[in-house]
Amino acid sequence: MIISSWVAAIYGLLSLVGGIVGYRKSASRASLIAGSISGGLLLLAAWLMQAAASELAFWGALVVMLFLAVFFALRLQKTRKFMPAGLMAGLGLLSAILLGLDRAGLF
Repeated sequence: MIISSWVAAIYGLLSLVGGIVGYRKSASRASLIAGSISGGLLLLAAWLMQAAASELAFWGALVVMLFLAVFFALRLQKTRKFMPAGLMAGLGLLSAILLGLDRAGLF
């Protein structure tokens, strides 16, 4: 679960920073709130995976990652702009795959 916790922490930090950047660039409170919530949940899950090897934290992180991947994939389809939608969709999917591979013991 060490790989999973690092993946969740990195994607959580990217989500948090992305929300802050979205707020600063376009004064989008929705970006700030969504980025803070999703980033915070992923960082909490990463910490719980490290501290207690929590099964719930693993599944929680996976659900948040898949939700973000779908959300940003739909936004990419709508806007046709890679930044930030395509990047976050791709990173969300990659993160979820890495969690699955770690879970399967392939790391």
